[in-house]
Amino acid sequence: MREKIVFVGGGNMASAIIDGLLKQGRDLADFLVIEPYAPTRDALAARGLTCRASVGPEIGDATLCVLATKPQVLREACAQLHQYLPAASTVVSIAAGVELASLTQWLGGHARIVRAMPNTPAKVGLGMTGLYATPACGAVERNRVDALFAAVGDRIWTDSEAMIDAVTAVTGSGPGYVFHFMAAMEQGARELGFSAADARRLAVSAFRGAAELAASDAVPLTELQDRVTSKGGTTYAALSHMREAGVADAITQAVHKAQQRARELSAG
Repeated sequence: MREKIVFVGGGNMASAIIDGLLKQGRDLADFLVIEPYAPTRDALAARGLTCRASVGPEIGDATLCVLATKPQVLREACAQLHQYLPAASTVVSIAAGVELASLTQWLGGHARIVRAMPNTPAKVGLGMTGLYATPACGAVERNRVDALFAAVGDRIWTDSEAMIDAVTAVTGSGPGYVFHFMAAMEQGARELGFSAADARRLAVSAFRGAAELAASDAVPLTELQDRVTSKGGTTYAALSHMREAGVADAITQAVHKAQQRARELSAG
């Protein structure tokens, strides 16, 4: 029997997950998307996906139900969902800052829930998703959710819900930090005389290559840094300036600031 996956919300992340699953061989008929915004719904339907404007009894055989709406409308979405949601279904929420206690209450006491924090590289199959499951989720439910996000990249399961805020701070927000650094490198390249297009290519290439190298070698990142740094050389000069400017400390503190904000959002 094929599993049916319902997405409540058909935005970018839902589309990324669906695309990843389709590339793995899943069928369009395996999905149902609930999307109230007509232009988005029409675009999804044009791809062959079954779409509805609101939740109805057709979700009654769903094995997975992915809450992919914006956090501010999630409560209303859950109110519509819980009257049709089968008890055996596993609910997956990718809404930042919405705790399991609230989700359980809004879903009428539904117990099988997983909080997920994916990031935007999921759109190109290189995402990292943090996951935390309620005790009601057994091995079968966890494996289903793990397979869902395996379609868009790597996964890390946390031992506590609080660690989802930490995942948010490191990888959920992490692409923003990387783009900030890349933009600065791009600007530096432009100031050295490169065109805008070539400056972008150089900055992106440096990050792409370094990331692939780090992924292929398990040595500490500091050792990889040492391997490209010759005493008195160009990299040495650049890194010495960054240390004097406190760049590393600023980045580390930025991660802590992001976690603090995630906790504030979770607390309402």
